[in-house]
Amino acid sequence: MQLAFWRKKQKEEKSAKKKKPVWREWLDAAVFAIVAATIIRTFLIEAYTIPTGSMEGSLLVNDYLFVSKVAYGPRVPMTPLSVPLVHNTLPITGGKSYTDAVQWKYHRLWGFGDVKRYDVVVFNFPEGDTILKEMPEQDYYMAVRAMGRDAVHSAYTIEARPVDKTDNYIKRCIGVPGDKLQIKDGTVFINDKQAPIFAHSKMEYLVQTNGPLDQDILDELKVEVVNAGGNQYQMLIENEAAKKVQKLPQVVRFIPILAKQGEVGSPQAWTFPQDTAYFKWNQDNFGPMVIPKKGVTVNLTPQNIALYRRIIGVYEGNKLEEHNGQFLINGQPTTAYTFKMDYFWMMGDNRHNSLDSRFWGFVPEDHIVGKAWFVWLSYGESGIRWRRLLRSVTTLQE
Repeated sequence: MQLAFWRKKQKEEKSAKKKKPVWREWLDAAVFAIVAATIIRTFLIEAYTIPTGSMEGSLLVNDYLFVSKVAYGPRVPMTPLSVPLVHNTLPITGGKSYTDAVQWKYHRLWGFGDVKRYDVVVFNFPEGDTILKEMPEQDYYMAVRAMGRDAVHSAYTIEARPVDKTDNYIKRCIGVPGDKLQIKDGTVFINDKQAPIFAHSKMEYLVQTNGPLDQDILDELKVEVVNAGGNQYQMLIENEAAKKVQKLPQVVRFIPILAKQGEVGSPQAWTFPQDTAYFKWNQDNFGPMVIPKKGVTVNLTPQNIALYRRIIGVYEGNKLEEHNGQFLINGQPTTAYTFKMDYFWMMGDNRHNSLDSRFWGFVPEDHIVGKAWFVWLSYGESGIRWRRLLRSVTTLQE
């Protein structure tokens, strides 16, 4: 009897010793939650918010969506030493959320497929590798073209970012590796065939009327009036609504606003590859041009080097030197280059309100984050957009 009592007491004391304090239980639970969330965010799905109108009206500002990492295969972190659940900037205090003391080479795990033409894709901004610390939202390279490199470097603090810590962008993949791309008067052609025009994609129009337009009708058709003077309007109109606006009884003139072929505009408006001597392209008349594909070799000339300069020297890590029309890559003279990665062409559906590949060029495969999956929350000026909740990106673009 005494032996049984002693054993029971010993068991109770042992159990009491093993019991963790409340703060330790909370700490363990928090650590587990952070680790689990980090694994899910890195390898499965990640939440993303639409910050600008470049994809309107397929995706709207303040659409909250999930991005599938497994669609194209999750990318192994290239900058592994960073604060969990934070992209590149610390909340509240600001500053970098990572250290680039350790950098891993690009590697992607198995996924369900490859990036397909017309997918809506989230990727790291290619020109985000260099930022103005005081104005991170300003494109560094565009600022250099407008102000000059010396002026920019004297006015701002320049900061470099690793590939996987540049800002996330979302656009539609218009062209895949090996595609021939051309834009004629605002219409995209892929491999000499007209690309689909999605129902909610927007173009800019000049609309002249013989009287005032009914604002309720414009709101119903989701027409955005950019500028108005008298009976003349500058409007952003979705593709499916354009014909309806054109047929309004007050409309007497309805024409798309397009940059003419050969017009390059000011340096701020220059399109890729920002070489107006050989490429007199603009956002509405661009190309033709072939999107680089892994393993394909191109001849290098003074006339085409602007297309490939950033690929060779930045994205694929070579030392490119140019002397009197001759090229040296890693110290070796050459007249050709073989691509080490696949590249993609990304454009926004809101064609005249989108900073996309037309302005900064190709998106390398190691910049691809994932595929836009579905909207789980959406709200606008009138509150929650109930019709958009829990709908896939595929259905929203129809």
